[in-house]
Amino acid sequence: MVYALNNIRILSQNAMNIIFVGKFRGRPARCQIGHGWQQILSLTVIITILCVVSGLGYWLGAKDARVTQLTELVDKIASEKALIETTRLTAKSDLDAFAAHIGQVQANVTRLNALGQRLIKIAGLDEDEFDFSNEPAFGGPYEPADGGSIDFNNLLATLNEQLDSREQQLTLLEDVIMRKEIMKDARPTGRPVSTGWISSFYGKRTDPFTGKLEMHKGMDFASKLGSDVTAVASGVVTWAGERYGYGNLVEINHGNGYSTRYGHNAEVLVKVGDSVEKGQLIAHMGSSGRSTGPHVHFEVLLNDVQIDPKRFVQSSG
Repeated sequence: MVYALNNIRILSQNAMNIIFVGKFRGRPARCQIGHGWQQILSLTVIITILCVVSGLGYWLGAKDARVTQLTELVDKIASEKALIETTRLTAKSDLDAFAAHIGQVQANVTRLNALGQRLIKIAGLDEDEFDFSNEPAFGGPYEPADGGSIDFNNLLATLNEQLDSREQQLTLLEDVIMRKEIMKDARPTGRPVSTGWISSFYGKRTDPFTGKLEMHKGMDFASKLGSDVTAVASGVVTWAGERYGYGNLVEINHGNGYSTRYGHNAEVLVKVGDSVEKGQLIAHMGSSGRSTGPHVHFEVLLNDVQIDPKRFVQSSG
């Protein structure tokens, strides 16, 4: 039997003798191993060489495997770090958005509180009952909600919508209240003088100059010369000066078809186009024009037609 190992040939002649045939310096060389211990030693050397070669190959293969695993581990760590950084930036962005939403809600609440306080004053409500400076009182047993996480963005968006809706409702309510207050101030109520007496009512009477029965389309308030004459409602002055029969006249348009006239004044204190408020001083009482003494001739007109001022004079507003 012949075995080849590199350039060495092993010839087996019998069970006890092994002959190595090779070349040394270009010439064939042989070595005969005939004894049993020599055979065992040779086999041991051969097996050792094979084991070393196999172990070295295994070690190199294992080393390559460890290098590959280490590379994969490094790549995985880098990927995890990138994911953590992305998560951190996303969380920061979410927190910034959440803070912005909170700021918007706080601003809306501040506006609603200011609007509520203004409405309380306008409507004359009890400030202790409607206190917008403190949180509203809530209560009741705790009822845990069904499972699931809270979506703060949706929650804040819903809250903002509710606040916007409430703000619109309160703003409309404010407009309604303001219109009512304006209409209330624009409706003639009360007397045009603070002192004096009624010297003549609205209706037919004997004219002091002709002695005939004539229609008196206003109400006369007599007092001392120079007494204050005040507007009975808010409005805009449409006449301020002398007018036939009225002497020095002030006429004020209050809107909604109402206007008032104040005649026979000694001095007019307003001019056409002035905006006046209810109770504002507009003239001093006199006896100018067709008059028998110091008084103010007071008329109330609805759609340019004189009506009886009595119910407006008696009204407290």
